[in-house]
Amino acid sequence: MSVDRVEKVESGGVAEAVTTAATAVTYYSVAPGVRLNVRSGPGTGYTLVRVLPEGAKVPIFCQTPGTNVAGPYGSSNIWDSIDDGEFVSDAYVNTGSDGYVRPRCSF
Repeated sequence: MSVDRVEKVESGGVAEAVTTAATAVTYYSVAPGVRLNVRSGPGTGYTLVRVLPEGAKVPIFCQTPGTNVAGPYGSSNIWDSIDDGEFVSDAYVNTGSDGYVRPRCSF
């Protein structure tokens, strides 16, 4: 976590330090040579929203279980939320882990 700014705030005559923090977004590479399907939910039965081009990198905001998929990085039922209503199978994303690397999604 990085600190964007620290400011003093007067509250009842007492100065308090208020910290505003920003969470750094990490982008993960999609498997080489893959055009990755982006779905509207965590599974292959959900609507195809778009297709990511080869060489794409994606942010992962949260992860959730869904359809099991076999891909270049193994077989996984983990789906990565890359935007509102957009999910990709973690089996195609190089996270460096076979497990969860981000918090579970709360719907």
